[in-house]
Amino acid sequence: MNSPLSCTSRPLRPEVAALLEALKPGQRIQITHLVRVGLKSWPVTVVGTFRHVDALATGLATDRDPRDDIIVPLLHFTKDNKEMSTIALDEHTRIELLPG
Repeated sequence: MNSPLSCTSRPLRPEVAALLEALKPGQRIQITHLVRVGLKSWPVTVVGTFRHVDALATGLATDRDPRDDIIVPLLHFTKDNKEMSTIALDEHTRIELLPG
């Protein structure tokens, strides 16, 4: 069976893809993601429990990419406050497996 990561438009860094493939639901992870708003950007770190990895096909409303569909890898996790959350992964995303 193909992984959702195998069909994304941009490949993830090999070490991130390998970690995501090895994660099991319930494992604790720390995610560091670069947030951009306008010309400003800053890293945000969150800790939670891994649920699963998925991919989302999105339509593109601009001329930035000649392909009709962009397929984005998604990481689904539950924060420590029990909030279920999802982030789109990119080349700046760092994921670490935490003990316990």
